Amino acid sequence: MSTATADTTKTDAGKAPATGPRRRSYRKHRNGPVFWIGMVILALIFAVPVLWMYITSFKTIEDSRSIPINIIPGSVTVRAFNLIFADSQNPVFRWALNSLIAATAHAVLVLVVASMAAYALARMKFRGQGFMLGLIISTLFVPGFIFLMPNFLLMDRLGWLDTLWALIVPGAAGAFGVFFLRQFFVNIPRELEESALIDGANTWQILTKVVLPISRPALVTLGVLAFLANWNDFVWPIFVLFSPDRMTLPAGLAGLKGNYNIDYPVVMAGATIASVPVLILYVFVQRYIIEGVATSGLKG
Repeated sequence: MSTATADTTKTDAGKAPATGPRRRSYRKHRNGPVFWIGMVILALIFAVPVLWMYITSFKTIEDSRSIPINIIPGSVTVRAFNLIFADSQNPVFRWALNSLIAATAHAVLVLVVASMAAYALARMKFRGQGFMLGLIISTLFVPGFIFLMPNFLLMDRLGWLDTLWALIVPGAAGAFGVFFLRQFFVNIPRELEESALIDGANTWQILTKVVLPISRPALVTLGVLAFLANWNDFVWPIFVLFSPDRMTLPAGLAGLKGNYNIDYPVVMAGATIASVPVLILYVFVQRYIIEGVATSGLKG
């Protein structure tokens, strides 16, 4: 008894010095000035272009083209926004509504398809399960441009060209969403599902009433990512939309550069309009995004 205790104490004593200094060293570096200087520099790299876009949208044409560059505009004006909203050939509000409808419907469809597929791969046992998972993951390495022509032909066969359905349905069964939710589902304790089975719940009830409610961070994260991907998509809407009033915001605002080739405030004002809804969305869901990313992919 005493020998075992001594060995255990010796082992614990031998491990303690190895882990303690490492944690203290990590905390020291994390709280040190070098860490925070690096974080500030990284934040500026991402924030400066956005701030420059906002500032330029309120500049005059002369200020936007002045050399040396004027960081602070000599005079603040909303001429660029008035020009965009008053242009009948550029229905910005209609484009924004199209983008909102398409991105929201696409995100909802992604959550429905990905949650069912991910639960099957995470919890159900069937022949070829590992092969199926590997096949789905392998599609992540295929460039997206390869799917442009097949998807275009499919939309043409379905009669969905120049409609929002062409923006909503393609990509709803993407591999990333399935893999992301699958990694979250495998971390859920099986005891919760076993308790539901004992209470008489079927597979669908377990998914909808047990698994999905406690997977809110992952679902919100995937929904936001799907929304942003659809909202910011530029190439695909140009392929499948032809009518000016059917355009989405990124595709429609691209025409501003052609119509106002040297009017940089107008171009930046259009980019500002497209970015504001995204920033507002992120402010409200950032807590879920951080939690969802931190708790997904911990084990395979």
